Amino acid sequence: MLLKVADTLVFHWLGLDPASAEGAAVHFFVYDSTKIFLLLGAMIFAIAILRTWLPEERLKGWMGRGGIGAHVVAAIFGAITPFCSCSSIPIFISLLKAGVPLGAAFSFLVTSPLINEYLVVLMAGEFGVPITVAYVASGLAIGIGVGVVLDRMKLENCIEADMSSVGDGTSRHAVAWTWGGRVRYGCAEAIGVIRQIWIWVLAGVAVGSVIHNYVPQEMVHSAIEKTGFLSVPIATLLGVPMYGSCAAIVPVAVVLFNKGVPLGTALAFMMAMAGLSLPEAIMLRRAMKLKLIAIFFGVTALAIMVTGYLFNWLALFL
Repeated sequence: MLLKVADTLVFHWLGLDPASAEGAAVHFFVYDSTKIFLLLGAMIFAIAILRTWLPEERLKGWMGRGGIGAHVVAAIFGAITPFCSCSSIPIFISLLKAGVPLGAAFSFLVTSPLINEYLVVLMAGEFGVPITVAYVASGLAIGIGVGVVLDRMKLENCIEADMSSVGDGTSRHAVAWTWGGRVRYGCAEAIGVIRQIWIWVLAGVAVGSVIHNYVPQEMVHSAIEKTGFLSVPIATLLGVPMYGSCAAIVPVAVVLFNKGVPLGTALAFMMAMAGLSLPEAIMLRRAMKLKLIAIFFGVTALAIMVTGYLFNWLALFL
């Protein structure tokens, strides 16, 4: 149905030639951006309603107990919060203020930007459900693994004593929710998130449409062949200093994959760009010393590289 609407709009109303690169690029943009917005709206609405039942204070209590269970709870909590790498920092600080162990707080900080509802929707629509499930599992594994490693390193002395808490501390569960309130909250959340990321969605799809229809596949293959085994660390290191929404980078990663870039290399670039960024490092400096920031970035980047190589190996059997 959606494909027919895109065909009518682009090829009949706009009069573009389906055989031309311009017509194909515009069709790609219209179809993919519309599909993404519809999926995003539905999924964010559903997840927001589910989060009204989430016992946030109890979760903080579970994370405060320590052990591997605290990392698992923190990673899952991060996966269901729709934040980018910078937006996750206020909650990270509030977890530390609430007495959550440093490693568990880092499990949240890593997982929150790597896994969120709109990223999962984008990946399911573009890469397919099996790859998306594998990505979510790997994102949780990275968050838990990084948290455990940092826990073992005993780096609490690297936390700044005068870090300030951000936010008003209000819990959604201070309100007695009704079904009408939940629906209104879900609608407001969907509209609010889409307002924040719509430009990134359109930018990402636009870049993807240009790469898909104008960049020769031979050029992509040539670039990958030149980097070879090092394509994963190079993609990760290129993604780390950049800052952008997954809504923008997922369509680009899909097109690069379709052009011949190995799956793990494309996902490593996307993970690095989503989970680590220069603005995040600057914001974290308010809460911790440079030594801990460097260790956090290094351990997380290494975990992303390992995951990229793992996906490249698994892709051989797909």
